[in-house]
Amino acid sequence: MALPDTRTRHLFFTGKGGVGKTSLACATGLALADAGRRVLLVSTDPASNLDDVLGVALGQAPTAIPGAPGLFALNIDPEAAAREYRERMVAPYRGLLPAAAIASMEEQFSGACTVEIAAFDEFSKLLGAPEATADFDHVLFDTAPTGHTLRLLTLPSAWSEFIGSATGGASCLGPLAGLEQQKALYAATLARLSDPAETSLVLVSRPEAAALREAERTRGELEALGVRNLHLALNGVLDAGDSDDPVARAMAQRGLAALAEMPAGLSQLPVTTTPLLPIATLGLAALRRLADPEAAGPIPVAAESDCECPERIAGLLDTLASQGHGVILTMGKGGVGKTTLAAALALGLAQRGHPVHLSTTDPAAHVAEAIGSGVPNLTVSRIDPEAEVAAYRAEVLETAGAGLDANGRALLEEDLRSPCTEEIAVFRAFARAVDGGRDSFVVLDTAPTGHTLLLLDAAEAYHREVSRTQGELPESVRRLLPRLRDPAFCRVLIVTLAEATPVIEAERLAADLQRAGIEPYGWVINQSLQTSGTRHPVLAQRRAAEAEFIRRVSEVPGRLSVLAPWVMEPPVGVEGLGRLLK
Repeated sequence: MALPDTRTRHLFFTGKGGVGKTSLACATGLALADAGRRVLLVSTDPASNLDDVLGVALGQAPTAIPGAPGLFALNIDPEAAAREYRERMVAPYRGLLPAAAIASMEEQFSGACTVEIAAFDEFSKLLGAPEATADFDHVLFDTAPTGHTLRLLTLPSAWSEFIGSATGGASCLGPLAGLEQQKALYAATLARLSDPAETSLVLVSRPEAAALREAERTRGELEALGVRNLHLALNGVLDAGDSDDPVARAMAQRGLAALAEMPAGLSQLPVTTTPLLPIATLGLAALRRLADPEAAGPIPVAAESDCECPERIAGLLDTLASQGHGVILTMGKGGVGKTTLAAALALGLAQRGHPVHLSTTDPAAHVAEAIGSGVPNLTVSRIDPEAEVAAYRAEVLETAGAGLDANGRALLEEDLRSPCTEEIAVFRAFARAVDGGRDSFVVLDTAPTGHTLLLLDAAEAYHREVSRTQGELPESVRRLLPRLRDPAFCRVLIVTLAEATPVIEAERLAADLQRAGIEPYGWVINQSLQTSGTRHPVLAQRRAAEAEFIRRVSEVPGRLSVLAPWVMEPPVGVEGLGRLLK
């Protein structure tokens, strides 16, 4: 069976970025619609590509999908939801309070917390209020990458706890009355998430060690929340059969090795498997093939691809090393190999004698595992949200709380229990890491696209928040945006794959960065089969399809484009990463 069990009304698809959640959610929804059911697909991902997969421009209201009677889809837009939420909270006070008070309220509703709670409001209406989706037999949620999803799913209990313990009249979320009104809805949402008769949660993974680790971490945290109707969907599995193609055999063996080491908790779940497809899962025809590979017929023979392969990583490393210091950011859609590329570049710079600090802001990243330990000139770290929050709370209480009376200190402690505190603390650590690029190399493996942009956009909201609590802005934060915009100090590498969805996502990211005044330094097309020489039918078809996207990336005038090949051995550790550099 290729698709997950669909007996429950609600299905969630979650997992590490790039594992195929959107494709699998859309294929499942389409199969249900083809069987005569009415289905609503919902994306809660800030970096959603539901539009691209279905080939339809979506908004925040259900949109019918042409060619699929009974199938509808919508995107929850976090920024639009935040604007609507802010106005809903502030509007009743216009004309009643002075202009300065209204301005203060609007400022309180401008932070990252407001975006999160507003998006969750929209999500809760669809899950916690049955009348909102009464026209549909099934509601399928294509959720964001693991870190964001876990925050989303823990919000019902987290916000309930915060609301219940708050005694003052305001926090960084604004008047608490706005949250009190939603308590019943949040409670219903959590109850529905935890009801195995109502909701199934599909953990999507590739047959890769990192993706399976993330699936296991998600499984454990969901079970702790009382969400236990879980299912494992293995996507992109290559069966090399009796093929003598060395690339196919290596890829299949790598997948088998990862599955053999699957965490024990995952191995107890019901499992479905979908094969690696020779084509991108864009459009209804490709989605139907994903749902039923046998019905699609034999794979056509691939024509040879012809495209100029861009520069290799060794050349990129030479250029970066000539700078002598600075910040290198790897950015892109989840699953494109940002962590591996960041580790390879950090290793190469350290081996040339440069002091290098490799770190990540991605809660799902494993930079230490990618590179190992004991490399001369290289330090490796991870920005740990829990540690950063504890340090930030202690610092604020010591500074802003020092001169407060008992009541004032209690109000400050209450404010610091807000989920917004984590965003601020992590952002501050990110700024500190960037500050290290003044006299050494700092390589930052950043989070998937949506989270990264929220992090970069948080500068002004952070400035307002820290001024409110501390009255003083750290110098590293003050200089952060100018440094990110300075091409002599910060070099942003956009990482993609030679496939439709990653390239589309990368183009959107580049446009967003440019609007923020940050010009990407170069693009890296990762894990390419272009020079592999594979003759396996599936892989040869995928290799041929790469040519279009390599040209699309590399033929932009003035753009530095780099090709990183798929390698036979996993690019892990000094030896594995060294092969990428060669």
